[in-house]
Amino acid sequence: MSIEEMIERRFVCTKCRGTDCNIKEVSMSGAGLSKMFDIQHNHYLFVACSSCGYVEVFDPDVLKGKKTGAGGYHS
Repeated sequence: MSIEEMIERRFVCTKCRGTDCNIKEVSMSGAGLSKMFDIQHNHYLFVACSSCGYVEVFDPDVLKGKKTGAGGYHS
């Protein structure tokens, strides 16, 4: 089961208690060389409540049990 599927199954909005959500993956560049060369190694999941629009942000690496080291590389 994917992380997105797990979030959708367990989702309960902290604001309105709604149980439906929309998930979007967003990639962002960091600072320094990654910004200059548009290398996007920062990935996040934005989870929006379908009822009220409240958004929570999750780091998929943390949810997968991986830790990010210096420079954005996985250890």
